Amino acid sequence: MILKPKYEDIPEYCRYFIDLIKDTDLIEALKNSRDYTLNLMSTVPAEKENFSYGEGKWTLKQVVCHIADCERIYAYRALRFSRRDNTQLEGFEEDKYAVNANVSIRSLKEITEEYKSIRESTIKLYEYMTDEMLDFKGIANEMLYAPRSLGWMGAGHNMHHCNFIKERYL
Repeated sequence: MILKPKYEDIPEYCRYFIDLIKDTDLIEALKNSRDYTLNLMSTVPAEKENFSYGEGKWTLKQVVCHIADCERIYAYRALRFSRRDNTQLEGFEEDKYAVNANVSIRSLKEITEEYKSIRESTIKLYEYMTDEMLDFKGIANEMLYAPRSLGWMGAGHNMHHCNFIKERYL
């Protein structure tokens, strides 16, 4: 069982994301948020795929691609830190990623399939981590993280955007 990190072990902004998850085990949280996301995406009408709720706001496809991109980045950071690599990692500019993801030529179904593959890979990454691996800290985007917090943050970030999709896009 991979328990939630202690608040003092995570950047303050991550606490909101982690608090969105009610599960007590990370693997279950990742599976449950995956299933919730896949179910939610299956209800999106075709005419909403390119919908943006405001000027300069991302389309629904860009939001789902953002969830997938962040999952990749969090998992990469978790991989590095779990292997005791304390090389400082740079941050990323999420708006540039969203604009340059080339979602206009892809369907929501394709983006959702990519998300599903990434999430499966994340689950496999975490399934065999020891507590020592989960709690090795490294710096990314000038903040201290451990793989444990990155995993929980990924699940919560995912749910944050699903809630936002329901509220603003559907």
